[in-house]
Amino acid sequence: MTHTRFAFVKANWHSDIVDRALDGFLELIPAAQVDVYDVPGAFELPLLAKDLAGTGRYAAVACAAFVVDGGIYRHDFVAQAVVDGLMRAGLDTGVPVLSVSLTPHHYQETDHHNAIYRAHFVEKGREAARAALAVCRTRAAVAA
Repeated sequence: MTHTRFAFVKANWHSDIVDRALDGFLELIPAAQVDVYDVPGAFELPLLAKDLAGTGRYAAVACAAFVVDGGIYRHDFVAQAVVDGLMRAGLDTGVPVLSVSLTPHHYQETDHHNAIYRAHFVEKGREAARAALAVCRTRAAVAA
């Protein structure tokens, strides 16, 4: 069965920036085909991605987060755990799980940096949509 629905999961941490990835994603995939879910932060993405992929309702699941050094623990540790978890969710379920998780080393909450990352997340959302569509086409061709 070919699915035409997509799930998009976004972390609420830095939502003013992360939500722009959904904007880019929806430029290429109609909103009527996308179910949107929110989680508190990046660390919660893999579990929900696996749950959504496991439903069998989605052709792909895209996940977006902005992981910055918050001083509590190393952002590279969180980023690695998130990306590994997303990959595992896709491999365990057989549904593509795509990451739009950015981990800048030198982010500062300034108007300049915020504008740069908002624009970058729009482009990353477009890239996730292109990847979701391409991997679904390729998998359909392989199955045919």
